[in-house]
Amino acid sequence: MAGFEPVWNAKGTVPEDTTSAIDETTVYCHSTVVTLLNFKLQHGATIFDQVVFAAIRSFVGGEFRPGQAFPSVRSLAAELKIHPNTAHRVVQHLITERWLEVRPGLGTVIAETPKARAGDRQRLLHQEVEQLVVEARRVGVSLSDVMRAITYEWSKLDRTDQVKDA
Repeated sequence: MAGFEPVWNAKGTVPEDTTSAIDETTVYCHSTVVTLLNFKLQHGATIFDQVVFAAIRSFVGGEFRPGQAFPSVRSLAAELKIHPNTAHRVVQHLITERWLEVRPGLGTVIAETPKARAGDRQRLLHQEVEQLVVEARRVGVSLSDVMRAITYEWSKLDRTDQVKDA
């Protein structure tokens, strides 16, 4: 695969569990394996928004656990091949939104899932659902297809939680 470079551990060998999947990257952080965000860049949204969404999806889906190390700005930029300033903005945004916290001597770690703010539910159930419905109607997607897609995406997050809990 073009552009994939194996990750070397402290012993100078490539661990057996390192994969060469296009959308999965592994780095070692304080001798702990950290799987970076599993996503592919898409046209139409900023890189910043896509990386933030991928991180939050990983937190909600259980791919990262509270207290687990989050990649440094430098690692995030290098592994995702994004500008370091973008990586810095992503990390700062996730800290501001309480998804990450900085612990002296440890670095940036995953925080407990932040509690929803007062307007979050209303915004989701009105504005974002309305946008989804309008876009679905615009492209000719049926209500049953939208419901099936929502159910599928919901179940993917449930499966991730079940795998991590096992």
